[in-house]
Amino acid sequence: MSGDTTPAIACRNLWQVFGTGAEKALTDALARSGQNADEAAGALRRSGFIPAVQDASFEVREGELFVIMGLSGSGKSTLVRCLSQLLPGTAGEIRIEGENIIGADKKRLIELRRQKLGMVFQHFGLFPHMTVADNVAYPLRVQGVGRAERLAKAREVIELVGLGGREATYPRQLSGGQRQRVGIARSLVADCSVWFLDEPFSALDPLIRRQLQDEFLQIQAKLKTTIVFITHDITEALKLADRIAIMRDGKIVQIGTPTDIVLRPVDDYVREFSRDVAKGRHAKVASVMQGGAEDAGPDDPGLTTGMTLDAALARCMQLYEPVPVRDPSGAVVGTVHPSDLAAALQAEET
Repeated sequence: MSGDTTPAIACRNLWQVFGTGAEKALTDALARSGQNADEAAGALRRSGFIPAVQDASFEVREGELFVIMGLSGSGKSTLVRCLSQLLPGTAGEIRIEGENIIGADKKRLIELRRQKLGMVFQHFGLFPHMTVADNVAYPLRVQGVGRAERLAKAREVIELVGLGGREATYPRQLSGGQRQRVGIARSLVADCSVWFLDEPFSALDPLIRRQLQDEFLQIQAKLKTTIVFITHDITEALKLADRIAIMRDGKIVQIGTPTDIVLRPVDDYVREFSRDVAKGRHAKVASVMQGGAEDAGPDDPGLTTGMTLDAALARCMQLYEPVPVRDPSGAVVGTVHPSDLAAALQAEET
């Protein structure tokens, strides 16, 4: 697919409505509302149906890490299950690398899950009677790959996720973070081109969670796999995402880069997510840049468009001299360099 403009995932007017007779009820509601999705969703709710995903449309580029987030019940997990066709979808279109998979038969879906679609969920789903190597190699076993070949491939991805040397270990002998690494390795072993992850780190303690996030980004940098990642954690979303889609009541209310979400929220719901976020850690210099090269002053601290505001501020402060610090009586008791003030506020940078 390299060089192709076809998106890895294209979702068009996707609905997932729960309730007996949902397909006809949705068709009727849209017709009565003149195809107004909000009015149709309201009518469905009043009739006892649950529009868990409402008229969702978006594209995910090849190699992009696309995060879907929202509060509990917002529809994010339902949406990813529709994308992977674990739920069939009531209406709309889902294209994986150009192929519409809505309505695909069971055989084709099995082929897609074996060859293209990797999935990782919050609960690891490992086979307790199998070793780490056999768990990871299992998708290749299903494909009919010989034992020696599948175990060799399994060892490669086990090493990739940082579990080299644990191939003969059983899941009960591993920590939660290690078991999740096994789940990640198992989803990667078949060289999937599209990867769905539904809150894979949410059951882990914060320290292990941050470590796995860092490792996850390293894996993504190596493999360039297209990823749809579900989370309810804005900090996790901002750290991982190329772009973020925020959902509320089954509807996507904003899609944008981390900078867009932090600096340009579309409404109070999105604004509340990022209210306590350190904006300088996630917003980039490009988002506040003005003018052209002819407007630049004489000082050049070496800023780049992709640098965070925190890092840029620290660089700028290096241009200035130390300033005095006084005690309550007004006597000078020391000095502080502006760059040290900026560094004290700056979160860790990659």
